[in-house]
Amino acid sequence: MAYDLIGPWAGYYIGWTYWLGWVLVGIADLSAVINYLSFWLPEGASFSPMQQAMISSSCVLFILGLNLLTVKLFGEVEFWFALIKILAIIGLIGVGGYMLLTHFQAPHGEVVSVSNVWSHGGIFPKGVSGFLAGFQIAVFAFIGVELIGTTAAETKDPEKNLPKAINAIPVRIILFYVLALFVVMSVTPWDHIRADKSPFVELFLNAGIPISAIIMNLVVLSSVMSSMNSGVFSTSRMLFGLSKDGQAPSALGRLSKRAVPSNGLIFSCIFIMGGAVLQYFVPNTMEAFTLASSLCVILFISVWLLIMACYLRYRKLSPELHAKSTFKMPGGVLMAYVVIAFFLFTLVILALEPDTLKAVYVSPLWLVVLGVSYHVFYKPRMKKLGQETFD
Repeated sequence: MAYDLIGPWAGYYIGWTYWLGWVLVGIADLSAVINYLSFWLPEGASFSPMQQAMISSSCVLFILGLNLLTVKLFGEVEFWFALIKILAIIGLIGVGGYMLLTHFQAPHGEVVSVSNVWSHGGIFPKGVSGFLAGFQIAVFAFIGVELIGTTAAETKDPEKNLPKAINAIPVRIILFYVLALFVVMSVTPWDHIRADKSPFVELFLNAGIPISAIIMNLVVLSSVMSSMNSGVFSTSRMLFGLSKDGQAPSALGRLSKRAVPSNGLIFSCIFIMGGAVLQYFVPNTMEAFTLASSLCVILFISVWLLIMACYLRYRKLSPELHAKSTFKMPGGVLMAYVVIAFFLFTLVILALEPDTLKAVYVSPLWLVVLGVSYHVFYKPRMKKLGQETFD
């Protein structure tokens, strides 16, 4: 899409940036795994940098082995991971709702109440800056939502099924994000929530159900591993597609006897192993997570901005095709500019926050790497093949 509407450089940028973005998701997930495994340590204890690196390496090797088997196994594993997550969140909302209705008194001394959401300093206890600081993790949570649109070519009856899938997203966000967090904050006021603890696990501990807390910890661990599993799967398929388009080495497009792009899987996992190195040199898991997730957000925002640019270009070049569409974006061109403005605003916020500023400084290096590889490897190769005229 970007290749045809904007130019070869746009297709090259989106393909490789999308790949790196999912690699960074995997690296951020490794930090989350370390954080959740700390639940099993005695109070005040922590993993050493070497232990964190070894745990991270083991996770990557496990996911690699899982993906090298068969595509069918990936689908089955993801189905059960998704089912476990859904049931766990519904259970959390149910337990939290019961605590609300019975005015349960938690171990931290607070009576469970909806007022806990605003009674500890107001809705914005840290001011507007605190609210804006949350944009980074909020945007990170939405990474992958664009995949619904990219499946149009492979979806049966897309005119019917895609609108249903897209329209269901707000409902799922309200249920699995907004309602779940509302219940968590009603049970545990924000100033009692520790950054190094899962608020979902803490809810069951506050409810006096330690066995459920243990189960929830295993659930969030499986959720993180599921995210990493999906990321590794996505990166290998992205490399496969890039290879077939001549934008990556042909070796990355080869399939194993099990019809799996094994070279692409190994290549991606080598880079995700960078998370193990990060855990060693940045033993603070929250700092490592923030660095990886912030850089990931910046890269995905750049991809989403190009998608918006493609939409505007499409509207300009093919108005007759857009007129025939039965499922249009509300607001059309105006909304596209609103989305672009929001993403640019988010980038400014990332540059103003000390925790995310490091990622802003590092991100231009990727532009340099892509620029050099595009002009040194890809562009000459395409000229030689005579597939495209480059200016």
